[in-house]
Amino acid sequence: MATSTILSLAATIGEQVGRLEASLPPERQLLLRRTNRLRAIQSSLAIEGNTLSVEQVTAVVAGKRVLGSAREVQEVRGAVAAYDKLGEWNPTKRDDLLAAHGVLMAGLVDRPGHYRTKPAGIQRGDQVVHVAPPAGQVRALINDLLTYLRHSEDHPLIAACVFHYEFEFIHPFVDGNGRMGRMWQTLILSRWRPLFSLVPVESLVRDQQAGYYGALNASNRAGQSTPFIHFMLQVIHDTLAAMGADAERATEQVTDQVTEQVRR
Repeated sequence: MATSTILSLAATIGEQVGRLEASLPPERQLLLRRTNRLRAIQSSLAIEGNTLSVEQVTAVVAGKRVLGSAREVQEVRGAVAAYDKLGEWNPTKRDDLLAAHGVLMAGLVDRPGHYRTKPAGIQRGDQVVHVAPPAGQVRALINDLLTYLRHSEDHPLIAACVFHYEFEFIHPFVDGNGRMGRMWQTLILSRWRPLFSLVPVESLVRDQQAGYYGALNASNRAGQSTPFIHFMLQVIHDTLAAMGADAERATEQVTDQVTEQVRR
């Protein structure tokens, strides 16, 4: 599971996080938390077929009416409510996981916050790409996964990716599994390093959606999560690199402005 490439990526990401933590002033972090949170929500919903733009998501949050289906608007409201409560939940607690699904999927499924009771799978087009474990096994499998997360000695980056993959494999809910898995990975990483509450990993996943599904399928075929871990760590690395470049440009602009004022 933890190949040399994966371990190297994890180490590099740790260094990236350290540099960003040192370079982002508090006011910049506050702005990023707001803007990137909306980007993350819009991207995660778009992966599941929601057509609302970032501007429309922002309008929904502001209480404005937008041109979109009632379901799409409710998906935004549920996601915003769930991400707003993210800091209140413990990623290793089953009750918190169920509560999060209840908030995320309120008004969208019959029994939000409850495990599925029927068979489930993932279909793309006419092809079934994954058959989930029987409903009767879901409770035990999720308990095992949360126990792993609670006691794992794996690097937190790796543990978060393992959780994300295994959660999607188990497919514990009738609907909302993809957005729950991505949100819970963000929660796990934010508990490790708070900077991850600013990092819109979901946006880059959306940009590389084919690769995301390809990594899930590759791990399914391999019978272990290594391909998915490698993909997700690369996505996290690339997201942090883009944030670092933006921070550097912002610093250069401030430096140029200060220099110009001094010359005057």
